[in-house]
Amino acid sequence: MSKRHYQRILLKLSGEALLGELDYGIDPKISSRIAREVSAVVDAGIQIGIVIGGGNIFRGAGLAASGIDRITGDHMGMLATVMNALGLQDALERAGVTTRVMSAISVREVCEDYIRRRAVRHLEKGRAVIFAAGTGNPFFTTDTAASLRAIEIGADLMIKATKVDGIYSSDPVKNEDAVRYDRVSYDEVIEKKLAVMDTNAIVLCRDQSMPIRIINLNRPGEMQRLIDGEEVGTLVGA
Repeated sequence: MSKRHYQRILLKLSGEALLGELDYGIDPKISSRIAREVSAVVDAGIQIGIVIGGGNIFRGAGLAASGIDRITGDHMGMLATVMNALGLQDALERAGVTTRVMSAISVREVCEDYIRRRAVRHLEKGRAVIFAAGTGNPFFTTDTAASLRAIEIGADLMIKATKVDGIYSSDPVKNEDAVRYDRVSYDEVIEKKLAVMDTNAIVLCRDQSMPIRIINLNRPGEMQRLIDGEEVGTLVGA
């Protein structure tokens, strides 16, 4: 596929993707490498939105397990995604990509409120847009937020960046006999409990016919190969 096929994409990054070799926070080397990957996409004339998690700083469910009220923990997690979004914005702008951060909860001193029409306008002007704070609601993961934002902005494809090169029948790190799927349906992901995204996110994409591509962003040039038409990773579709 070329840029004629992908006019607009949504990239989902986990907060852990920014850790690199660190135990906590953001590794500047990793954020810079991700920025270069995104820059190549923008240079190809493709509009890109990004949703990022906050697991490298706080994870709401994990905080709840330690005794903090779940709703409070989720709000802390949302604020962590804002921190990650600002860090990634800095890396992207140093790579020459004009970037806007839009948050589902209001923190106007540091970024814009999320408004769908404004987000689409930013994309049309060639700016990368980072969507922070998930959906703005507790009990919803950033995977679900990514599915929602991809649908709202009319993306042609949602890309989930992971540490492996697609979806496997079991954990390939623990099981060397795990089989990688080139293509898999939404229902298969749910029925086989394949660890890709949470069920809400998969169901939302299924109901709105939003294709998902699972790739390994740790491989340099993976995004470029994808937009150049290579069958990278695993495609989740109808």
